[in-house]
Amino acid sequence: MKQRRLSPGPLLNEKGDLLEAGYATSLVKTYKRSSVKVKGMRIKEWDYYYIGDESKGIAFTVADNSYMWLTSVTLFDFINQKEKTKTFMGWFPNGKLHMPETSKEGDVRFTKKNHSISFIHEKNQRHLKVFVKNFDDHHDLTADLILKQTIKDTMVIATPFQKKGHFYYNQKINLLKASGQVTVGDTVYNLNDAYGVLDWGRGVWTYHNTWYWSSLSGIYEGKKIGFNLGYGFGDTRQATENMLFYEDQTYKLDDIIFDIPKINNKDDFMSPWKIISKDHKIDLTFTPILDRHSHSNVIFISSNQHQVFGKFSGSFQVSENKKIEIHDMIGFAEKVMNKW
Repeated sequence: MKQRRLSPGPLLNEKGDLLEAGYATSLVKTYKRSSVKVKGMRIKEWDYYYIGDESKGIAFTVADNSYMWLTSVTLFDFINQKEKTKTFMGWFPNGKLHMPETSKEGDVRFTKKNHSISFIHEKNQRHLKVFVKNFDDHHDLTADLILKQTIKDTMVIATPFQKKGHFYYNQKINLLKASGQVTVGDTVYNLNDAYGVLDWGRGVWTYHNTWYWSSLSGIYEGKKIGFNLGYGFGDTRQATENMLFYEDQTYKLDDIIFDIPKINNKDDFMSPWKIISKDHKIDLTFTPILDRHSHSNVIFISSNQHQVFGKFSGSFQVSENKKIEIHDMIGFAEKVMNKW
């Protein structure tokens, strides 16, 4: 598959359509919410962070979906195979969250009486400060984390949907090194030397879609390794969003398939998956530990999400003479079905 590299410039033309589709390793295209021409509050903008190590993890979401806002905090315990999520929603923000038009600058600051989430740029670092009242068994959650980008390249993709004016512009920043802690009541979770990812998404989405996404960031045998694998985010004929980061090298990858086992014709998310590329250069086995499943149905909106955390083992054949192998590295793989 020949993949197209994006050139610098505006993301959208005067009609609100993508000027070009493809991939990059930085935000070479300029996104402007004011350039979107689609009517009916279809713009979706979000920042999602996940930070974790071998035993625990934390995830934060702030999203302005035009007709509704959503914030969420999830704490993961991989040892005991448990998670706790608090999600909050409200109606018709339509841009009032003022989500930054680039990940390079601008802060996210969201405050309500029972929780607050801030994603702040400070001296080439990202400062995440979060408070949730009565997060778990009447215990408050506080998080104070610093994230440092450890590699230059990121995964960036611009994809159209078949409907005019609909598109997705997305950046994943892998291998963010964390320092700091999360506290719930009297329990302190130390996340020094944990690694994470930022999922920065801006776009105009069609109403009904299903996506698959997998991410991993960490150290294996003393080497930095991270990947972004997925599909279902618009028309990816010009480029996939599949990328491997190994030390300071970046490898662009071909189409992949998430082979999720089935029982009685239904996805069996807690049995081992296979993630394989069409060119057979990616061969991963994903052994689940924990399924963070949420299923919401509110008026005309529904979302059925299975974000599964587990251990990846397998290999990437990045050249004729070079194969990168991993064994039992923790990351996640998800299948999400939305009507939104």
